[in-house]
Amino acid sequence: MVDELLSQDEIDALLSGPGSSSAPPAAAGLSPDEGDVLGEVANIIANAGGNVVGMLAGRAVTATVGETTVFPQGELAVRGGRQLLYTLSCDGFDDAPAAMALPERGALIMADLMMGGDGKDLPGEANDLYLSASQEGLSQMVGSAFTSISGLLKGQRLVPAGASGALKEGEGWVPFGDRSPDDPVWGVRVGVSVADVGDFDLWFLLPVDRARELVARIHAVLAPPAPTAPTKAAPAAPKPASAPSPAPRATAAASPPSGGAPAPSRAAPPVDVRPAEFVPLQGEGGGALPANLDLIVDIPVRITVELGRTRKTIGEVLNMAPGSVVELEKMAGEPVDVLVNGKLVARGEVVVIDESFGVRVTEIVSKTERIRSMGM
Repeated sequence: MVDELLSQDEIDALLSGPGSSSAPPAAAGLSPDEGDVLGEVANIIANAGGNVVGMLAGRAVTATVGETTVFPQGELAVRGGRQLLYTLSCDGFDDAPAAMALPERGALIMADLMMGGDGKDLPGEANDLYLSASQEGLSQMVGSAFTSISGLLKGQRLVPAGASGALKEGEGWVPFGDRSPDDPVWGVRVGVSVADVGDFDLWFLLPVDRARELVARIHAVLAPPAPTAPTKAAPAAPKPASAPSPAPRATAAASPPSGGAPAPSRAAPPVDVRPAEFVPLQGEGGGALPANLDLIVDIPVRITVELGRTRKTIGEVLNMAPGSVVELEKMAGEPVDVLVNGKLVARGEVVVIDESFGVRVTEIVSKTERIRSMGM
């Protein structure tokens, strides 16, 4: 009968369920504290991915962290079929290598959204045009994520540099070519779901040693300053010998001598009374700029001037020839839209400067219009 009894470990395993794992984070190559910090980085990457894809799609998009794990970088080749590998270096982080990978279908969806499509009518495979558009979308995603991570580093700006992308297929390829396939990488898988389009996953990857270095830098910034040693007070000078103290004086509260008149009370000192002085209040329009604005002033952004838009069928596009006229929805003389990273920020009129086109800004859109342009 004794052999039929369950041990405490077996009971815990049954209560945890078949899908759970009790392996500590250190078994995956990271300590629990490092896993917590990198979990926050993973959430930043997921938020950046959701915001960029949502801005491009103009519809509901959810991006969630599917898993964060450490694995040999050679395993990425067998996790899916044909994938777009986007590699870069982190300027401001000792040019640390980083990479993003997503399946070909995800690259096609992102590229179609970048080119103004709805993400549904996709080609059979990615051509050069689609690859370039999908890399531009990943560039915006990485730039947004690095801006938020720079906020954790309190002034140490991270900027993507030297980015390149290529389709990978089969076995034998690795995200970081200067490292062995057995070298461990830290990866976060983000699941992206676009309404009425579908789902796809994307991976963000860092070598484990660089991930640990990032954790160390974040800890160094967020750690409280070390307490300073208290300074020893100088020894007090010896007090000079004091003369014998005089006899205490009688106060007004003392009892008068018997048979005599009460002693007159001493008048209280006058109280200084004056009206309170307050610092003048500033109006809402005079608010100061954020103190940490210098963290993002050097980040490049893409400015686009949009003359107008229209929709045509694929047949109409294929029938275009030199001399064809594409009619836009805007009337002649209407101001053009000025977009920064795809967001409407201003309107203006087209001018010619030394045989080059330019835009004279005539209106800065309100905060409400900017929010509406982001699809929120």
